[in-house]
Amino acid sequence: MITVAEVQALIQQRITPLTARESVPLGQALGLVCASNIVSEIDIPPHANSAMDGFAVAAADLATQSTLAVSQRIPAGVAPAPLVRGTAARIFTGGEIPAGADAVVIQENCDYDEERVTVLQSVSPGANIRPQGQDIAQGAIVVTQGKRLNAIDLSLLASVGRAELDVFRPLRVAILSTGDELVDPGQPLKPGQIYNSNRVLLACLCRQMGYQVIETRCVADTLAHTTSALLDAAASADVILSSGGVSVGEEDHVRPAVEATGELELWKVQMKPGKPVAFGRVADTPFLGLPGNPVSAFVVFQLLATVLLRARQGQTSTSLVAMKVVADFSRPVTTREDYLRVQLVSTANGQTVARPFANMSSGVMSSLSWADGLVRQPIDQAINVGDTVDFLPIREAML
Repeated sequence: MITVAEVQALIQQRITPLTARESVPLGQALGLVCASNIVSEIDIPPHANSAMDGFAVAAADLATQSTLAVSQRIPAGVAPAPLVRGTAARIFTGGEIPAGADAVVIQENCDYDEERVTVLQSVSPGANIRPQGQDIAQGAIVVTQGKRLNAIDLSLLASVGRAELDVFRPLRVAILSTGDELVDPGQPLKPGQIYNSNRVLLACLCRQMGYQVIETRCVADTLAHTTSALLDAAASADVILSSGGVSVGEEDHVRPAVEATGELELWKVQMKPGKPVAFGRVADTPFLGLPGNPVSAFVVFQLLATVLLRARQGQTSTSLVAMKVVADFSRPVTTREDYLRVQLVSTANGQTVARPFANMSSGVMSSLSWADGLVRQPIDQAINVGDTVDFLPIREAML
């Protein structure tokens, strides 16, 4: 068995990003991955403007006089005339600074009417002015290649005038569920059967990441059916995910099927939950086999499948980022890297601590609905109350 970090590194080494790209309107790019560095063709702001309502002045004029004639009025969106020396321009937030002015006196520090202003407090050059290009300079990279585009990214692109952009074509993901015991929701349950929750889980997680789920199928527990389903998926998918069938039982056919149709690089990871994991390829399509227990499937998806999918999509950021929290529980030494479902709660003294779910069974899916995230317990280390531990937020993944 190898560690989670080693598997993540192996996946990143083995996965070749897709290069297919398409041009999309800005409003349709949410959640897609930018296919090239996007450079601003303009400065933002495009001209120096006022940060406050007040009066634009030449600061040096105030050294000899405090009362100035008001020579013009500059609301936002109006091109001003050059400032006449010895005068002030009435200006509003966002208004363009006229040539000849180098400061803005805020209106609260003035006595004024429509014709004259008396400045009650002097200002230095640059006061209350947003310089041209303060936010984004012409020629600066606004969004980098490999960035998954969020609302803020799209707002930035709109601010520099981009109406469309090149993105990587969204991944096509095939999802297979193995097990004769699985029944689709809505169907009657016979003895020994359970409803297939993993197919819904994995499909929804992939769609939340911006990918296209092109196939979801239940696969009968035979080597022939498993092999056929994998080859069918490889013919049209960019990535294949499966759940179940990756252990070593007589009815677990994923491992031999992958070995027969491609290459299996690993099938055990030193983690809990989620020890049985299969990574490799079917024909030339990357494959990841997740455990069948629902909590295990979710944890492996967050820690390993996301790395594979993001790397295949061409994203530069591929892994969950851990935060530091304080443990409000104790756990003995573990021989596998353990991922514990926890909630963050505030104590009476105002400290935020992590408290675990009562039942850490890998079949208790309700624990994930309850949890804010996972606490990582390293191999061969105990956790004691008050210890600082790694916390992986997963609440966003379940929205």
